[in-house]
Amino acid sequence: MKAEDRTEPPYVGDDRAILAGFLDFHRDTLVMKCTGLTPQQLREPAVPPSSLSLLGLVRHLAEVERGWFRRGVAGEDVGPLYYTEDEPDKDFDDVRDATEDDVEGAFAAWRFEVRRAREISAATPLDHTFARHDREFSHRWVLVHMVEEYARHNGHADLMRERIDGVTGE
Repeated sequence: MKAEDRTEPPYVGDDRAILAGFLDFHRDTLVMKCTGLTPQQLREPAVPPSSLSLLGLVRHLAEVERGWFRRGVAGEDVGPLYYTEDEPDKDFDDVRDATEDDVEGAFAAWRFEVRRAREISAATPLDHTFARHDREFSHRWVLVHMVEEYARHNGHADLMRERIDGVTGE
């Protein structure tokens, strides 16, 4: 994916259109940062001893999409994809031996969770609330949080991509 292929957030619109547009822009940015890399490059850690990698970010963001939209907003009873209670960072830590099939599977899982999140979001009022982590959250809050989550991790992805092959950009 190239920068010009990313979703362009609207400059004018209601809350839903602007939040969804920025979230899709950041989702596309993650894909752009991973495009053209080998499975080995995608699983390279950012800097030792950190286990942060581009593949780990894809797996982590699949978990985040699943957690906030499916478990939170929609109230679906779905478990985690990668982590466990005993290994809460397994989405990052368990990529060192990832095969090409594992990489393809992680991207497929992420794409599925994004599709499902879009469906849930489109069908849910922004003021819808739900309880999670002993707090009440709104769907609007989730959208803002997801933009923040992707923006922060895309900063990490930008630095990792530059370290891996020198590619810089938006």
